[in-house]
Amino acid sequence: MREKEPFDLTGQVALVTGTSRGLGQYFARALARAGADLVLTSRDRSSLAPFEAEIRSMGRRAVSLELDVQDFGSIERMAHAAHAAFPQIHILVNNAGCNVRKPALAVTWDDWNKVLDTNLRGTFFVAQAMARSMIEHGYGRIINIGSVTSVFGYAGLAPYGASRGGVRQLTMSLADDWGQHGVTVNCLAPGWFRTEQNKVLYENQEWVDYLVDRIPVKRPGEPRDLDGAVVFLASESSRYVTGQTLLIDGGISTGATRATTTKPGGKAG
Repeated sequence: MREKEPFDLTGQVALVTGTSRGLGQYFARALARAGADLVLTSRDRSSLAPFEAEIRSMGRRAVSLELDVQDFGSIERMAHAAHAAFPQIHILVNNAGCNVRKPALAVTWDDWNKVLDTNLRGTFFVAQAMARSMIEHGYGRIINIGSVTSVFGYAGLAPYGASRGGVRQLTMSLADDWGQHGVTVNCLAPGWFRTEQNKVLYENQEWVDYLVDRIPVKRPGEPRDLDGAVVFLASESSRYVTGQTLLIDGGISTGATRATTTKPGGKAG
C-alpha cells in the first residue's frame, strides 16, 4: 500500500454499521471528511437515503445496505453486497447496538438476549465477515464501538455493561488473531454522550448536573469529540496500535473527581 499522509483516508472504503441515526452518522461523516468512501448499513435500508445523499454531496461514493446484526444470514448477505460494490473494504466501524435500561432484577431473558445478541454476537460476526477479505488483502482497520461501561459498571445497565465489556475482550482476542495479517482491531469507547438510547436521561437536569460534577472537563461529550479518535484508528497513524480500548470520556474513567452534589434518588456520590 502506497505511503500516505497520516490521517488521509482518500481511496479507502469504510463500512459503518448502524448509520440510520446517532453516533454512527457522526463516525461516517468524520471518515468521509478524511477522504473515505462509505458503505452505510441499517435494518431499514430506505431510512439511509437522506444520509447517503449527504455523503455523496461531500464528493464521496456511498452505498446503502440492509443489515440486521442479530441475523447471521443478513450479515453474510451484507458482506457479499459490500464487496460487490467495493472490491476492498479497508475500514470497519462496528457501531450497531442497543440497550435495555432496567434494574437488574427486572431484566428478562429476552432483554438479555436482545442486548448481547446485538452488541456482542453481532459485533463478532460482522467483524468476522469483513475480516476475511481484509486478511486476503493484508490490510484492515476494525474499530469496535464500546463504551465507558466496557471498563466500569453502572446500575441499571447489567446487559449493556456485560455486552460492552465483552466487546473490549473480543477486541483484544481478534487483535491477537489477525494482527499477523495486517489487520488491527481496536475498541473506541465513548463516555456519556447524548444519543437516542439515553436521551431521556438528559431531560432530567438534576441528573445532568450530577453527571457533569463527575466529569473532569465539566461537560458531557459532543459527537465531534469522537472525530479525531475514529479517524486516527482508521488511518495509517494507528498502524502499531491494536487490541486497545480508547476511552473518549472527558476523564470520568479516572475516578479522580468526587461530586459535591447529591445523586438523584438520594444517594451521595
